[in-house]
Amino acid sequence: MISTSFLRWKLLLLLSFFAIIPGFSQIYHQKPITALVGALDEEIELLRQSLQKPKTKIVHGVPFYYGKIGRHRVVIVKTGIGKVNATMTTAFLLQKFRPKRVIFTGIAGGLHPDLSPGDIVIGKQTLQYDYGQVSNDSVFTRNTRNPINRELNPLFFPADSLLLLSAKSAVQTTDFKIVANQTKPPYIIIGTIVTGDLFVTSETKVKELRSKFNADATEMEGAAVAQLCWQQQVPCLIIRSMSDKADSKAKESIDNFKKTAAYNSAHLLINILMKLPD
Repeated sequence: MISTSFLRWKLLLLLSFFAIIPGFSQIYHQKPITALVGALDEEIELLRQSLQKPKTKIVHGVPFYYGKIGRHRVVIVKTGIGKVNATMTTAFLLQKFRPKRVIFTGIAGGLHPDLSPGDIVIGKQTLQYDYGQVSNDSVFTRNTRNPINRELNPLFFPADSLLLLSAKSAVQTTDFKIVANQTKPPYIIIGTIVTGDLFVTSETKVKELRSKFNADATEMEGAAVAQLCWQQQVPCLIIRSMSDKADSKAKESIDNFKKTAAYNSAHLLINILMKLPD
């Protein structure tokens, strides 16, 4: 008969074994700092202007700007365009600064028919639409896999609930700019943002993304950042202000509305900060 003490010793040994094997544990030691991230200079311009006693740290060639906005310690970084650049920069960010939360701000193409330039989508969930499998007659979007614990990630990465609630509250107190061709304040929805390494300028692609994923906006970084944060258990939120409708006129629209759209998204982000606990 096996003694209780022997079984206890075997269990402790087994748990210790799993704890030291990569893939069976992932521990992220966060610090009291919030990361504010954008892909373009215009997307982080207002954030940098709002930074109190700013300092700069270069990490692997990437400049990170840190200080305080209001009572919050923050670090601001520009990732560059695309999923690889966004993931690389966010990995540097998490490793060096260990933020307690990550908020991505910037512009996007509107997919929802009611969205116009200047309107905003607060992402309740994000998805990488170009990750999957291609056959002769179809494209199948698949779940990514977490290489740390070897489990499938969710197809849609959900936003952090506290950040989402804070964003909903901040909308009520944010004074948005009105874009040149509009007469009313931005229309703001809580919706789905899809990410791919494609600048969408196609009415056909708009219909596809809308019908397959019920997506409201498309861009090139958000879901990649959300995946990394999910795998490291870091709260994350993606905010996007529409610069265009992702149609054949998108390039011209971006040139006209990018600056105001980027400002509105960043302005909302700053007000979200004011709603968050220290």
